[in-house]
Amino acid sequence: MECRAGCAACCIAVSISSPIPGMPEGKAAGERCVQLTVDNRCGIFGRADRPAVCSDLQASEEMCGMNNQEAFLILTQLEIQTTPKSEMT
Repeated sequence: MECRAGCAACCIAVSISSPIPGMPEGKAAGERCVQLTVDNRCGIFGRADRPAVCSDLQASEEMCGMNNQEAFLILTQLEIQTTPKSEMT
């Protein structure tokens, strides 16, 4: 499956703990990555400084659903399910 252009669910809905250019501490779930362009595309796509967690992520129907709204719902739910209890307080 190819990423849907302009979706950006994975760049907003999930937390990223590794450094991102412009976000040395990573980003929290629900926080927009500073590298997203106004049309929700990755501003560092294909660059060497793009974090491995981003470049290694592969779109799938299970993760992305049938549309952008489903992708946000699925990824938000996965984030909640995988967040350690200690971080939820």
